[in-house]
Amino acid sequence: MKHKVVMDGNTAAAYASYAFTEVAAIYPITPSSQMAEVVDEWAAKGKKNLFGQPVKVIEMQSEAGAAGTCHGSLQAGALTTTYTASQGLMLMIPPMFRIAGEQVPGVFHVSARTVAQNMWAIYGDHSDVMTCRSIGLAMLASASPQEAMDLGVVAHLSAIKARHAFMHFFDGFRTSHEMQKIDALDYDEVLPLVDFDQIDAFRRNSLNPEHPSIRGTTATGETFFQGREASNGHYDAIPGIVAHYMDEINKLTGRHYAPYEYYGAVDATECVVAMGSGAETLRETVDYLNAHGRKVGMISVHLFRPFSSEYFLGSLPETVTRVAVLDRTKESGSAGEPLYLDVKSVLVDSGRKFDAIVGGRFGLSGKDTTPGMMKAVYDNLLLDKPKNSFTIGINDDVTFTSLPYEEIDTSGKHMVSCKLWGVGGDGTVGANKNSVKIIGEATDKYTQAYFYYDAKKSGGVTQSHLRFSDEPIHATYLVQSADFVAVHNAAYLEKFDVARELKQGGTFLLNCRWSANELDEKLPTSLKRRLAEKNAHFYTIDASDIALKLGLGNRTNTVLQAAFFQLADIIPMDVAVKAMKDAINKTYLVKAGQKVVDMNCAAVDEGVSALHKVEIPESWKDAKDAAVAESKPADFLHDLIEPMNQLEGDKLPVSLFQKYGTVDGTWPSGTSVYDKRTDAVLLPKWDAGKCVQCNQCSMVCPHAAIRAFLLTDEEEAAAPETFETVKARGAGLDKYRYRIQVSPYDCLGCGQCVTSCLAKDTALTMVSAETMMADRSNWDYAVDHVSIKEDAVNKKNIKGLQFARHYYQFPPACAGCGETAYVKMVTQLFGDHMYIANASGCTAAHGGCLPSTPYCKDERGFGAPWEQSLFEDTAEFAYGFLQAHDTINTELESSVRELLEAGVAARECKVYLESKGDAQASRKAADELLAALRAVEKGGEHDTAVEYILKNPEFLSKKSVWAFGGDGWAYDIGFGGLDHVLAANKDINMLVMDTEVYSNTGGQASKATNMGATAQFAAAGKRTKKKDLGRMLMSYGYIYVAQVAMGADPAQTLRAIREAESYPGPAVVIAYAPCTAHGIPGGMSHAQQEMKRAVESGYWNLYRYDPRLAAEGKNPFQLDSKTPTGDYVDFIKGERRFAAMAAKFPKEAEELFEHAQRDATERYETYVAMSEQK
Repeated sequence: MKHKVVMDGNTAAAYASYAFTEVAAIYPITPSSQMAEVVDEWAAKGKKNLFGQPVKVIEMQSEAGAAGTCHGSLQAGALTTTYTASQGLMLMIPPMFRIAGEQVPGVFHVSARTVAQNMWAIYGDHSDVMTCRSIGLAMLASASPQEAMDLGVVAHLSAIKARHAFMHFFDGFRTSHEMQKIDALDYDEVLPLVDFDQIDAFRRNSLNPEHPSIRGTTATGETFFQGREASNGHYDAIPGIVAHYMDEINKLTGRHYAPYEYYGAVDATECVVAMGSGAETLRETVDYLNAHGRKVGMISVHLFRPFSSEYFLGSLPETVTRVAVLDRTKESGSAGEPLYLDVKSVLVDSGRKFDAIVGGRFGLSGKDTTPGMMKAVYDNLLLDKPKNSFTIGINDDVTFTSLPYEEIDTSGKHMVSCKLWGVGGDGTVGANKNSVKIIGEATDKYTQAYFYYDAKKSGGVTQSHLRFSDEPIHATYLVQSADFVAVHNAAYLEKFDVARELKQGGTFLLNCRWSANELDEKLPTSLKRRLAEKNAHFYTIDASDIALKLGLGNRTNTVLQAAFFQLADIIPMDVAVKAMKDAINKTYLVKAGQKVVDMNCAAVDEGVSALHKVEIPESWKDAKDAAVAESKPADFLHDLIEPMNQLEGDKLPVSLFQKYGTVDGTWPSGTSVYDKRTDAVLLPKWDAGKCVQCNQCSMVCPHAAIRAFLLTDEEEAAAPETFETVKARGAGLDKYRYRIQVSPYDCLGCGQCVTSCLAKDTALTMVSAETMMADRSNWDYAVDHVSIKEDAVNKKNIKGLQFARHYYQFPPACAGCGETAYVKMVTQLFGDHMYIANASGCTAAHGGCLPSTPYCKDERGFGAPWEQSLFEDTAEFAYGFLQAHDTINTELESSVRELLEAGVAARECKVYLESKGDAQASRKAADELLAALRAVEKGGEHDTAVEYILKNPEFLSKKSVWAFGGDGWAYDIGFGGLDHVLAANKDINMLVMDTEVYSNTGGQASKATNMGATAQFAAAGKRTKKKDLGRMLMSYGYIYVAQVAMGADPAQTLRAIREAESYPGPAVVIAYAPCTAHGIPGGMSHAQQEMKRAVESGYWNLYRYDPRLAAEGKNPFQLDSKTPTGDYVDFIKGERRFAAMAAKFPKEAEELFEHAQRDATERYETYVAMSEQK
């Protein structure tokens, strides 16, 4: 029997796939990773598939590897599945062609996502799956989590029956991450539907030494064509097979699936065709229009390949004369988008008369698509000449493709809608997922939850869009009219129009530290007016204070979840409290212990009792805005960055992107300075009397939000009164005053500066952020009016480096990020003359997520150009930077030599040629050369050489080329490229920030993951030891290799990075970077201390391998780690990723931990032996 569950689309598809899968070959990519994660977790727990066995899950080094493994597994006779999206799907294409042509029953489940073009985007559209439409796989689309469950089953049943590979896809995030209450099919129900005769035939046809055959042969032009056409009958049978299994699922569920599912008036005259989650919004729109006297319908396309004319025309009412087709992709240069071209072809060839057949685009990269926009599509069909190749949801004021629209209300009378604003990492999203499950399981109500995130890492804006109804929910768009709105971060009040969607008489909850008397002063006047005009029920709660007092830090989620249940009034409060406490016990008892359970249960009670009802004064209706400053001039900041920071990017017209030259993907450097997030609850406060001026706090800050400043007497005299300074200490610094300054705008309150302070009695303490707001003027003065003291900058030591200019600031990374301090150090050293090629992953996510670009420029306009190419090709991409610069520089050198020989600017030419190998010297020499050449009179025979040099000044000085990335890139998907580029023995540098997991996609295991650690894709613990990347690269003998951990030895880290860059050949620095996925003791505020413990326990080793020493007859390997003094097992058990293994699988954990300790000892002894070689 089917049973009700609350799950998202990814989990629904994974559940369907698990039943039919024997082997799953996987690799992580957002937003599909979760499918593979839950399959791995179920397998680790022994869940059985239809064949009585757990699925065998294999993580590969890339999507290409996963697809290749699928190919081999299918050919050897196992039912095989994989899960992917976007760029990952692109890597699978070559094996997919083979799999399709060889007619084997594999299934690819795809959370369809944007393919990067001029910009990266991780949200859903069909650009990836449409790229695959010519491969030959059958392609089946789902529009909701329920369909992902049901049609996921259809895909597997059909693949077996047809002996053909299927791609089952649904919209990334909009469906993959949308939670709904759905019917789960019991495996016992679908077992009778499996064609076991076909499975037997598939196995008999497999490659096997006991019945060998030859495949993968090479044909000539004589036979290839005929061989392809011979498969036509095979493809012709697939639509019937799919329809058959849809009918079988219909019998089990009472639903009405068809390859092309019509919904609407039986005598409709207009019909809109769509595929994916947009079809759900179309359904709502059809109901609305028909209720208002129109006769319209829609078709939800499920079977995209093979596209069946017979089944499509059979679903379309004879009365329809006008058809619009919506594609969720853009195919530049085509006569139309793919679905439109298919439908038009079928309709034109049908013999029926149609007055209009038009196509349009919608929802690229998850752009929200509302019923009002869908109504515009139907209204367009009523025109005498409907617009073709139209767009909806944007303002195209350049090529005028967009349809005008007005919003309509299609929500039913039984719908309760909620919108909750949270901070990434505060637990809001997790709590709301839990709330939806509680309500779904405790009542007969249908539930829906969808979560919007900005592009930032943890600490960014989250919006939870929740709906509850007595009827099925088809609203695949953001909440537009909310009964309940909660704002969990008071800083959002000034940034966003948080009450815009609140209904008349709705409930508004604000988490803040303000008393009732302070609200009138603190609340923006626009918010006061909205609350008064909407007769809102207004409540406040100080969840932050409650969480801090209970020992929960910034995790306000449990407090606010209880408040939600109290105010939303969807289920009885006693039921909600019991369910919350049961969930807390289940989640934390084994993993974290009774103390954590008790703290969270206390938070539930506090969340119920600590609410404060605010009576809204009548005067708020007439609240007056402060005097409006003179309007700002139209510029990039005003026109693009500010609206995007206010989450108003949907309203930006196309013309602005042309106006500011972003069409090719170019974005200005340093825009993160405008973020001014002001998100922290606690900020560090500096005590000048206790400070030892070590600058350690500035070095470790992940966000460059705390800095050391030196002031002249004049600068100090002009400073604000509160700008306290002390006499600077150190050689040559006594002429300056010294101050540590925190940015209240940009600090995320991680506390690393406090835990890393070297003062005997800590000179930094965490205090309420509100008490630090007056420090804004101090920060503004320091960064705007205090100059860099070049004579104090010493890039050879930590203190001196922190007086240097920052070329990387305010990255939107997680609070306490273990990676960004390394990036900050490298850019402080070389930022004015380095290229950066960045691998996909966390460093890319916080290196260039619009509108924030943390890489910035100096007064001269110099800084690090940065680009993310792909995950797999970063080393090669950086190599391209190197080759281009060297090529043009060589051409310039020829011109300089020509001038030298001719005696034109001879001294400057000679100095330049002598200094080419040194960045600083070549910069000075290049400037002098350019100045000299600008003074040369024109008309000489060497004008061409002079002009060429003057036209290409940026290629004169020596540059430093770097590839940045994580262990997923360097150890796995990009290892082949990294190895090849380093082996080429060119002057290139690589910084590998080793978090030991795929951090950006949710913490999946990589070959850097240590034995015994749990991770996504390693739910039962990693069973193999960590790859020793450094030792592998040292085997070349000519690659500089270093392994560092900033918190263990910052001086060694700095020295290694400087040595790597100065080495005139390939260099790689592998940096240990704790991550939130590790679950370190004390949280990420202790990341630097965790690095130190890792080294002291022998978990991580420090060394440098410098080939220059070998040339001097010395040992090139230098072991910088001392003999471990800490206990290895005690260290790893302190981290949740290892402790979870001990809790879930205690016996296996003990064995693995002992094995891992032996490996660590053996590794250190190997390094000792290497260091002692003569």
